Amino acid sequence: MTSLAALLVLGVATATLPACAPNDPAPVSPPDSSAQPAALSTGEQGVAPAGRDGLGGPGASASPKPATKALAAGNPNGNATVPAEGRAVDTSKPTRTIGTGTPASCTSAAVVKAVAAGGVITFDCGPAPVTIKMAATAKVRNANGPKVVLDGGGKVTLSGQGKRRILYMNTCDSAQGWTTSHCQNQDHPQLTVQNLTFADGNSTGDKAEGGGGGAIFVRGGRFKVVNSRFVRNRCDRTGPDLGGAAIRVLSQYENKPVYVVSSTFGGATGQGGSCSNGGALSSIGVSWVVLNSVLSHNEAIGSGANPAKSGTPGGGSGGAIYCDGNEFTVRIAGTIIENNKANEGGGAIFFVSNNRTGTMAIEKSTLRRNPSGKFETRGFPGIFFLGARNPTVSGSKLS
Repeated sequence: MTSLAALLVLGVATATLPACAPNDPAPVSPPDSSAQPAALSTGEQGVAPAGRDGLGGPGASASPKPATKALAAGNPNGNATVPAEGRAVDTSKPTRTIGTGTPASCTSAAVVKAVAAGGVITFDCGPAPVTIKMAATAKVRNANGPKVVLDGGGKVTLSGQGKRRILYMNTCDSAQGWTTSHCQNQDHPQLTVQNLTFADGNSTGDKAEGGGGGAIFVRGGRFKVVNSRFVRNRCDRTGPDLGGAAIRVLSQYENKPVYVVSSTFGGATGQGGSCSNGGALSSIGVSWVVLNSVLSHNEAIGSGANPAKSGTPGGGSGGAIYCDGNEFTVRIAGTIIENNKANEGGGAIFFVSNNRTGTMAIEKSTLRRNPSGKFETRGFPGIFFLGARNPTVSGSKLS
């Protein structure tokens, strides 16, 4: 655990508590002891698998045909360049389609079945926007794909009804099938969600892999989000290292980043996410690139921080983003982060690299009105940061 004295050295506003992550959670229920890969410490990397392309890697189209964009999401004034691997996937020739042209044909069961089957998935639910009330969590089967793309065409909302997580992928969950001996570091499945709204997801009480991820939980493979909205998602209210009301991510292939592009988390009063930590995004040992997006009105509602103060349940950091672990990076560009709050530290962003190798860059972005209840890094309002050096800020406004 990081010493409490580290905060004094960093000059935080209230230097009374640090934060650090446990090791990356061990794989869930291995099929047998001989096949069980050793769990990696946060930020550690295993043997790189071969034989399948990574997200946007060799063999992928350098300039995929843009998918239909009918959903108003993200920061329309953001002008950060989006690299090829962060762009929408061409879904003009889907592997399978959910629905037969009517809202009634677009069911929870159809979504669950399609996600399990993998491939490029689109929706045909009629001309009007539709909300699909999920009666079960859609789970990616690790042997299927290797690409799994969910494209809502800007008209589909997947709702957890305030009762359940909406989407789940875990390469280390034997119930979804093991495909390598190094599940923490494999390049597949490659999950993309685009042109979709995820509403009212709730993972409260689900503590597998440490919990969190009210709308989406991902461990392993690759993951990206393009032109999507996340509203009113929830996860557990307390816990020192649990987080991600919208998204929780662990163990990405070769520590390649999760791309979040032109997407909105919250966006208005009453629409934000709420969790112990990370009212929108949360991870351990995972890198992020957040481009041309909006994160607002999210909250970290835990109490006692990490490690939890005596007599408290812990949590309450990272109103919008909570990142913990060892070797990882965060880049935020063309993005607005505003009106988020944290009971403890980092009203906008909480970033702790335990071995002090992690870095963060903020480019052409605006961070404002993100109150930190008890501590933040001096000179960086709304941010609590422990890393290799202070965050790099260019062309941005922090207030």
